Amino acid sequence: MADGESFIEGEILVADIVPTNSSRRELNLSALSTIAVSVVFLLLAVSFGEAIVGSLNEELEEYEWWETPLHLRHTMELPMNDTRAKLPVEGIYNATEYTEHFIEVDLPASEQDAGFPEPAVMHVALWLPDVEPGTKIPVIMTIHPYYDFGGEGIVGEDSNPNTVPDGGVGKWVYDTFVPHGYALAQASTFGTGQSTHCQDVKGLGEQTGIQAVVEWLGEQNWSNGNVGLMGKSYAGTTNWEAAQQPSEYLKTIVPISGSIGVQEMFYRNGSSESRAMLYDALYEGATADLGTDDMRMCTDDLIGPLNPFSTWAGAEYGGAKWNDYWDERRHLPDVLANYRGSVYLVWGLQDWNVDPYHAFPTYQMMIDAGINARAIAGQWAHNYPDQPVVHNGLESGYGKEAFPNMTRMDWAVELFQWFNYYLKDIGEEPEPMVQIQTNYGKWHVEETWPPEDMTWLLQDISSEWNGASGTVNGLGSSVTITSEIFEDETHVSGLPTLHLDVSTQACQGGQIFATMYDDTANLRLGHATMDIRYRDGGYDAKATAPFSQYTMLMEFNPLDIVIPAGHSLRIELTETGEDYLSSPCSTNPAGGLTINGGMIGLPIIDRPPTHEAWFEVPPWWEHQTISE
Repeated sequence: MADGESFIEGEILVADIVPTNSSRRELNLSALSTIAVSVVFLLLAVSFGEAIVGSLNEELEEYEWWETPLHLRHTMELPMNDTRAKLPVEGIYNATEYTEHFIEVDLPASEQDAGFPEPAVMHVALWLPDVEPGTKIPVIMTIHPYYDFGGEGIVGEDSNPNTVPDGGVGKWVYDTFVPHGYALAQASTFGTGQSTHCQDVKGLGEQTGIQAVVEWLGEQNWSNGNVGLMGKSYAGTTNWEAAQQPSEYLKTIVPISGSIGVQEMFYRNGSSESRAMLYDALYEGATADLGTDDMRMCTDDLIGPLNPFSTWAGAEYGGAKWNDYWDERRHLPDVLANYRGSVYLVWGLQDWNVDPYHAFPTYQMMIDAGINARAIAGQWAHNYPDQPVVHNGLESGYGKEAFPNMTRMDWAVELFQWFNYYLKDIGEEPEPMVQIQTNYGKWHVEETWPPEDMTWLLQDISSEWNGASGTVNGLGSSVTITSEIFEDETHVSGLPTLHLDVSTQACQGGQIFATMYDDTANLRLGHATMDIRYRDGGYDAKATAPFSQYTMLMEFNPLDIVIPAGHSLRIELTETGEDYLSSPCSTNPAGGLTINGGMIGLPIIDRPPTHEAWFEVPPWWEHQTISE
């Protein structure tokens, strides 16, 4: 290589210089100067690093450990060698032996059942911390139908009764919060475990029973009158049920992927999930055993199993409204109208069991109603935020790209502060916020979500996308559209819209299942679905006519995704998709929907790397190894 010629080594420019004799002295002096300067900089760097650490430690010392701000949590010394989040300080109380209680419930006349004659009773197991006499105790309760079911000649072995802390919330609360002075209550919903009455799945009877247990817990002489509910899936839905006609003692709920309503759970813009059919009967069958409660019938047991069929086949003719079954099981409107406690929402953005559209825009609706709320939404599935082993099993396009940064081993600290305020009246009221994660793993915190500073990028798919026409039906015809390349990195944060102009065929029904991909990386990003009878969105169906044109106002599930510079998007339009039934017209050769164009809207936010919204999470992966 010639003198002075340079080359690139990685990103470092390297020069090959061969000194002559006359320049050696100058080079030696230069080298000594360089060494001296380097030593100075090294000492400064060490001092500066110590100053930073010292500054962080001083800032941490300003707070009680449970009040550590979000942006400092990653500096906390947390126990991170377990499969669930733990607190950095162990509690001082042992749990007393559990006690069992049977609470008789006064039900409305409409909820009286037929069958085996016995009182309507809720069964509760209770663990108290062994505190000093006279100390008043707050309660954290979990309630669901899955205690002590199966076996007894029905199917499989019995699940544990509610007298054993369950593996979801119960054991975690028992280990984490009871030692800090909280009581744990585990209750069975009506018709399950040792609770009597019929199993009125998520209906008024079940709601009344849950609310009665909260009332009883708040009135006990050992209770401080503050009760919180917490649970995942069905055990999260019961949180909403408790808040519909809430007891004055219900101060907070932590619904983890708990549906805001039954119709909302099984139908998205009219598209029906396959499990919607016979769901009522399947729930009851799953929790049945040879007990007297299974000899009792609720009034809704006759109409409940019929509603999914009438809704799927004839919604436009009143099939979804021929009775009040769905309305009775629509929890959120009552919560917004009647509840003034607090709500901590927990959701997985890759949850296919209870989709994240239950959480957003619900969060802002609660804030607008005067309910203080927080939310945490990571790229996990139907899971808890602090399950590294479970999170590690996610597939590409379904959360894997966000691992390991998705697992929140500071979640116990987060809830400790929450429960301290709402159940023990300790500290300052937590500020509302949404912690949300991009599909590539980075976390940012927003005052609300979608963020208020979000702007819409609107594109005409006929002129700005490729392949925006064709027919979609249940016989295999589909349409794929692709965008132009995005020149700059683009952060999509919100609920993208897809407003499709379509034409019906001789069989005037049909639906669209839209799956969005990063076309360059061939990476699934999210989905939307809609039955044309629900073309305006929501739960009101409208009739359609043959050979007519309509606009379908589709909305994707909540997305927080990054489109890298140089990448493009792809949307595949099919008649059905994962977990969803085909429409009634799907296999009719005269059916299908012809795509005539439309508009796509992407909610865009600008969060450069230095933006204050970004925050780090505790690096649990530095302390434990998760095998593939």
